[in-house]
Amino acid sequence: MLLGFISLLLTVFQGLVSRICIPAYLASIMLPCKKGTVSASGSEHYSNLTTNNRRRLLSEDTNSGHCLHEGKVPLLSLEALHQLHIFIFVLAVVHVIFCVTTMFLGGYRIRQWKVWEESAEKGKNTNASEQHEFVRHRAIGYWRNAAIISWMIAFFKQFYGSVTKSDYIALRQGFIKEHCPKNPKFDFHKYMVRTLEADFKKVVSISWYLWLFVVVFLLLNVAGWHSYFWLSFLPLILLLLVGAKLEHIITRLAQGVVERKTTGHGQEAQQVTEMNRDNHEVHNTAERNAKDHETARVKPSDKHFWFSRPALVLDLIQFILFQNSFEIAFFFWILCTYGFDSCIMEKPGFIITRLIMG
Repeated sequence: MLLGFISLLLTVFQGLVSRICIPAYLASIMLPCKKGTVSASGSEHYSNLTTNNRRRLLSEDTNSGHCLHEGKVPLLSLEALHQLHIFIFVLAVVHVIFCVTTMFLGGYRIRQWKVWEESAEKGKNTNASEQHEFVRHRAIGYWRNAAIISWMIAFFKQFYGSVTKSDYIALRQGFIKEHCPKNPKFDFHKYMVRTLEADFKKVVSISWYLWLFVVVFLLLNVAGWHSYFWLSFLPLILLLLVGAKLEHIITRLAQGVVERKTTGHGQEAQQVTEMNRDNHEVHNTAERNAKDHETARVKPSDKHFWFSRPALVLDLIQFILFQNSFEIAFFFWILCTYGFDSCIMEKPGFIITRLIMG
């Protein structure tokens, strides 16, 4: 919707925008290509600008006479606005394809967990066993409690078996006990599917700050800076960081189970000692077992997320998808408009690296 609105504004105000003039020297700085470097396929777009030493990307326009009479050049010509329309369309298509593909793969992964949901609904003995397995794999061990080591384990864990059956069942039990204590048969799997659909609406949208990001990097496309090459590493770095953070949150939840269980046993032992001292040995085994089970479960908490804001992770995922879409869309837009040999494309080594990162 925002894409369509921006495109509509460009159409309505294109005449006004094309009449905005800037000094000629401003059109000769921060160029996407070095002066005198024009590819064969892009020469017709740049020849007139090179002659007047005012070569800018997409600034050729036959209706810019009013600026030339004043000794200035147009900020954006009608041709530039037309190409901007095309780029917005390409960006929208690529972004939707990326988001749909990501959500499809996510949905496929969640559907694989349906078997675990059915297993959890059948028997409590299995759930208790998986809970023990969850704690043993995630929290038991001296090195796992060390911050640096736990982060390193979380980083590599995201590449294989990021969510196991024991993880799923333990997190499911913790969620139900926390939010649906009166409904032990709550379908956690169906809830996750609905949440994925809601998240899709978030990540497929394009917020205003993402457009601000596009404007900034279009301006920073300066010859010799290789800004798009360095930019291509940003989504990969953020993606690895988010993946490691989510894995580390699961580890922290498991460590919280051990901490509460240890604290619970200590308090219980102290109470028993006090009872013996007062000769009031009253033991309610069922109540103690229930308390121990409650203490040992996973307790969801927002405090494990950055700034205690789980939504920030979703914002980062949205940014990763959009930034990656921007990289790929810009590549295809330049390829179709100016060709592979255009100076804007830079060297093949940079292009191949950017595509692999994408």
